[in-house]
Amino acid sequence: MSPHILAAVPVADFSDDTWWIWVIKAVFILLYLIMSVILALWVERRGLGRMQTRLGPNRVGPMGFGQAFADALKLLIKEDFWLAGADKVIYFLSPVLAAACAFTVMAVIPMGPEVSLFGHTTPLQLADSPVAMLFIIAVAALGEYGLVFGGWSTRSTLPLYGSVRSATQMISYELALGLSLVTVFLTAGSMSTSTIVDKQAGLWNIIPLFPAFAVYLVSMFGETNRLPFDLPEAEGELVAGHTTEYSSMKFAWFYLSEYINMLNVSMIATTVFLGGWRAGPIVTWIYSWWGGDPNHGWIPMLWFFLKTWLFMFIMIWVRGTLMRMRYDHFMKLGWKILIPTALTWLVLVTIIQGIAAFSTISRNAMLLAIVAVFVVALILIWIFGGDEEPKDAKEEEPGFVRREEEFDAFAGGFPVPPMPGQSLPPSPRAKRSEHTTHEEVDHV
Repeated sequence: MSPHILAAVPVADFSDDTWWIWVIKAVFILLYLIMSVILALWVERRGLGRMQTRLGPNRVGPMGFGQAFADALKLLIKEDFWLAGADKVIYFLSPVLAAACAFTVMAVIPMGPEVSLFGHTTPLQLADSPVAMLFIIAVAALGEYGLVFGGWSTRSTLPLYGSVRSATQMISYELALGLSLVTVFLTAGSMSTSTIVDKQAGLWNIIPLFPAFAVYLVSMFGETNRLPFDLPEAEGELVAGHTTEYSSMKFAWFYLSEYINMLNVSMIATTVFLGGWRAGPIVTWIYSWWGGDPNHGWIPMLWFFLKTWLFMFIMIWVRGTLMRMRYDHFMKLGWKILIPTALTWLVLVTIIQGIAAFSTISRNAMLLAIVAVFVVALILIWIFGGDEEPKDAKEEEPGFVRREEEFDAFAGGFPVPPMPGQSLPPSPRAKRSEHTTHEEVDHV
């Protein structure tokens, strides 16, 4: 058998599985995701409370842990209304589609090595495929249709704006996210999730593929509509975006899918860049003191869950730290920074793969050298880049007074706020008031 065919075969062996093992794994995934969402809600509320110097939930249950259960009960018994002008079928199916796709992604994520389950040897993974990562990307893209159709089907203005923003955000940031993952496929030689984890037995991908990890880390916030990229749900602009006209359990499905997608992108990052369920070198060294193996049995599930929650905490931390981006800055970041960076790194990795195939130079050594240059360049840009705008030559002359650019709010056909450097024209009401005041003074 050729090495290319061997690389396409998934590492996970499901030959000893039975139908009831599949049922047990599927039920575990459902329960784990639901319970993790409840825990994530509590961690986020309590964590943001600490970050923002407030208490957070502290009434329902010990330390407010029961607040998520109270909210779930409220959504269950809340009035479920239907819009008279909405497309009833799509209006109902949109949250179902979003939730179903969110629950599906974890099916191909490996949570641990092969273990013995009721006398059967089975990997801690529901399914695998030579194109498992392609399946994940496709399902994630399909889940975005739930958001788009949810806003469109209501036939309401603000939800429609939210759905259009969801579509543009999906196109912009899934391109960058997908390109960052392609470099992992090239180095691993496969799109099988279990194969990718197996290839990281010696060195995690976050080190030799750090630029791809950086692009993925930023893109996963845009993929999940989380701050500072929550433009489809901007409260100050769109009330709640595509979920504005939803209530009760239909709204709950959207809410649930958002937090499950946070877990999904965290698990993908763990699998692709942090070695999946494999313990790090420090943990392996500690275990070696008494001859133990941290990558054997059920213990690797612990490493997998800890890494996943590390990314979950980062997402919560960013929400409590950064403000929502302006939309033009948001699109500029996606199209002018993330996508070109991911494409450039993809080309470099492809060239390095070709050089390594016909020479004795280590591929990882070349990747690490480029990563070192990349990190140094980022540090220099951060230190010496600055935010000062370039000054015109006339501005350097003494006595120069800069005139602000004239602003026409209706130049594009609809009212827009002024951009930096522009100012609103004087108010006609202020002119009338000033004219009246002068007349009163003259009369006195």
